[in-house]
Amino acid sequence: MTSRRLRRLLQAGFTILLLAGLYLVRIRSDGGRGSPSGPLTGSSAPTAPPTGASVIDAYRAHRSNIELVTGGRVTRVLTDDHDGSRHQRFLVKVADQVSVLVAHNVDLAPRVPLAPGDSVELRGVYEWNDRGGVMHWTHRDPDGRHEAGWIRHDGRLYQ
Repeated sequence: MTSRRLRRLLQAGFTILLLAGLYLVRIRSDGGRGSPSGPLTGSSAPTAPPTGASVIDAYRAHRSNIELVTGGRVTRVLTDDHDGSRHQRFLVKVADQVSVLVAHNVDLAPRVPLAPGDSVELRGVYEWNDRGGVMHWTHRDPDGRHEAGWIRHDGRLYQ
């Protein structure tokens, strides 16, 4: 094989790898939709439908400080917590016997327009308690200590 032909093959291979990489970056950055769908989008968008299994496992094992993805139905929208940073609070049923309190920091992320019965997907940090647990860090961490969390509702991503 001549050096000229080898150089062309290497250039073609590099071009293919570059295009494939750009394609994968785009899929990760918009959740595979091809275009932004909400106020904020990011690489932490889910690629598969969430399940409550990891929340159930963490709840049963009394585990805390676990970054996970889950989802379910909003059962109740509570009043905001104004002690310190403002948090939007609501309950999400993730399984027949398990509901979690979501504490979404509205000083760092947009408020999610929710009503009981709405379906949501969440990414954040789970903290155990005997009532089902709490999900927080459902937003970007300005200090970079946590991977970015989010809430997806009606096809829009809030973080």
